[in-house]
Amino acid sequence: MTKLLINRRRLLGTGAALGASTLFAPSILRAQGAPVKVAGIHASPVENAWNSVLHAAMVAADEEGVIEYTFSEGVSGTDYPRAMREYAEAGNVLIVGEAYAVEREARTVAGDYPDTSFLLGSSGEAAGDNFGVFGTWNWEAAYLAGMLAGAMTETGVVGSVGAIPIPEVNMLINGFADGVKSVNPEAKHLTSFIGTFFDPPKAREAGLALIDSGADILFGERIGTADAAQERGIKAIGSMIDYTPRYPETVFANALWSFRPLLDAALADATAGNPTGKNYTPLSLMKDGGNDINYVEGVAPEAAVKAMLETREAIIAGEFEVPRNFDEPE
Repeated sequence: MTKLLINRRRLLGTGAALGASTLFAPSILRAQGAPVKVAGIHASPVENAWNSVLHAAMVAADEEGVIEYTFSEGVSGTDYPRAMREYAEAGNVLIVGEAYAVEREARTVAGDYPDTSFLLGSSGEAAGDNFGVFGTWNWEAAYLAGMLAGAMTETGVVGSVGAIPIPEVNMLINGFADGVKSVNPEAKHLTSFIGTFFDPPKAREAGLALIDSGADILFGERIGTADAAQERGIKAIGSMIDYTPRYPETVFANALWSFRPLLDAALADATAGNPTGKNYTPLSLMKDGGNDINYVEGVAPEAAVKAMLETREAIIAGEFEVPRNFDEPE
């Protein structure tokens, strides 16, 4: 049985810094009648874990009649600014995407379309009135997953497969490593970056190399990592989405992330005429329902689960803050 620990009541109960409109975003938007035009520009296929979370949130909002959603996937960095301009010209109120590979170009486009709101994953700051940013802060859930891994490893070696060592990816992997070390200070943590955001075969190869180096539990920041774990008969932890149904005998925990609170907040601001040039990342915090852990009962030792759950409650209560380390893992 999989324990899903997301508290649904917390998903919209946040964000004094983001304004009171955040709290009731869906009802406000429905009351306006016609769906809001929203575009998603995905650099990777929407099956990629990170993109799939964004995509699922916008698909759900579309099905609810809140937005009219169109999207493009697999958009290269050289083509990204053009896609942004085309969606802005098409009258989309909000454009969601990622600026990591095109920070300067994306900000230039946003400046050219001041009446269009942009909400982009970014390592930089918000800009102007319409360039909003967000980071994927499920590192708290990764820390909790690391606590389980640290208690379970038999070789004393665990491994993480990441995309590119940008701050958000680094923080996530460091969060996992810190969780491991918190319960098993002598454990060794290995990291492998695949140099791209979507290449499952390459992530599998990286995972196999970590296993060959002694890792008996893998943290899959990238999709494809669990394939290596499944092939070698070891356990794995997923990130962003729930991988357990796909790998029922392999993935025993997931560091989950939800984009819907961020989407609702940006939509509420955009439709109310409020500036969207702000950082929406705080809505990813565990205390606000933006990230959480799930796990399969009976896999990790009972004592380890108990300690993990106690730490989770401390995080939610503001009594414990998971370290934020943006440095590239050693």
